[in-house]
Amino acid sequence: MTDKLIIFDTTLRDGEQSPGASMTRDEKLRIARQLERLKVDVIEAGFAASSNGDFEAVKAIANAIRDTSICSLSRANDRDIARAAEALSGAARPRIHTFIATSALHMEKKLRMTPEQVLEQAKLSVRFARNLVADVEFSPEDGYRSDVDYLCRVLEAVIREGATTINVPDTVGYAVPELYGNFIKTLRERVPNSDKAIWSVHCHNDLGMAVANSLAGVKIGGARQVECTINGLGERAGNCSLEEIVMAVKTRKDYFNLEMNIDPLHIVAASRMVSQTTGFVVQPNKAVVGANAFAHASGIHQDGMLKARETYEIMRAEDVGWSASKIVLGKLSGRNAFKQRLQDLGVQLESEADVNSAFARFKELADRKSEIFDEDILALVSDESVAHENEQFSFVSLSQHSETGERPQAKVIFRVADIEVSSESDGNGPVDASLKAIEKHVRSGAEMVLYSVNAISGSTESQGEVTVRLQNSGRVVNGVGSDPDIVVASAKAYLSALNKLQSKADRVPAQG
Repeated sequence: MTDKLIIFDTTLRDGEQSPGASMTRDEKLRIARQLERLKVDVIEAGFAASSNGDFEAVKAIANAIRDTSICSLSRANDRDIARAAEALSGAARPRIHTFIATSALHMEKKLRMTPEQVLEQAKLSVRFARNLVADVEFSPEDGYRSDVDYLCRVLEAVIREGATTINVPDTVGYAVPELYGNFIKTLRERVPNSDKAIWSVHCHNDLGMAVANSLAGVKIGGARQVECTINGLGERAGNCSLEEIVMAVKTRKDYFNLEMNIDPLHIVAASRMVSQTTGFVVQPNKAVVGANAFAHASGIHQDGMLKARETYEIMRAEDVGWSASKIVLGKLSGRNAFKQRLQDLGVQLESEADVNSAFARFKELADRKSEIFDEDILALVSDESVAHENEQFSFVSLSQHSETGERPQAKVIFRVADIEVSSESDGNGPVDASLKAIEKHVRSGAEMVLYSVNAISGSTESQGEVTVRLQNSGRVVNGVGSDPDIVVASAKAYLSALNKLQSKADRVPAQG
């Protein structure tokens, strides 16, 4: 007999806590739809009480997604819980996830509450939430560093009040696998009513062990829910990576003996969408979704692969959404071929108008680039999705001149609302000159805290993908742009970031 492992995705809540990773409502909704296609069991859509923007995002996702449980985080108080329930009112399967810290350090220094006060607050919050929805998850924040005897009292009490899922977070990434697995096991053995709830693990990656700790919590501890994010996105060193958990359990079914609902064919598309939306580039050697995850450079490895694929591959690239054929389309490809390729890549656009618009951009790219790779198409579609946002600034054209021994010059033409403007500047290089030309007109006063370039595919003809991170008045935003011309990609990224700075959307980071 095999048990089921529940995959709880918190990319839209905990993942969004990375500096600069905050998303608009429409961006969150696009990712939620991709997560639904991936068939995750639970989507933690946000922290409804943290801001009006997050409330609207949770509400929109709850109303749009029908095949997946939708969850909102809330602190252990009536206001947060009621706000979460209101945002989730349209969900087919709503879940409220409430939390309060239980470690001595957090209770004394952060909450300034006694253990008895925290116990009572935990009970009251779960009781209140259970009267609003049938599915209630409770998390003791900093649970792994909490006193075991006290934590057992709290967890027994909240299960008695109706908590259906108990999550034990390693909030600061302090755990190691064997100890964490045994910690979960101890709690399940000592809490008298532990069988009345599903046990969950939520591990941070500060020591690089989030996936290992989560799997230990499952195998040793008996947890049957893992909380994770696409690409391991999250604050500090990130969270447990969804794609690594899923493929570890699938690849080593002989060891874990667990079933999942996940359709792994949509993993790469989800990874690409999250990377493009947040501007957090996936490192080439990242497991499962990195560009080199299925690449073989060693002659010995290549020889083995040619003789028998399984000599050096424990997974098939196609099973997670990578294409077996890298070169897919060119300038002579038609709309139907383009649409079929989108379908093969697990990309679903909202309407035929979106397909037509993306196809027009594809043809434009094909005129400039002879070989179109899957990565190019995914970047192009992501750019198309971002273009649907209400833009204050949009790129028109760019010209620049640089010569050894002379200071580079750039002229950028872009739209501000519906008005086309032109601005010129010099700089230390063509990119610097182009961005200074934009800033010369806009006068945003923003500080650039990150500039990075990533090649989308592997040749000198590749599109460059540029991420620009700007900071202004305490707000941090990412802008992403792609183009075969890296200077143009940089200008697009800068304008994208300026659009986010100008946005009226309320994007206050969640807590927890």
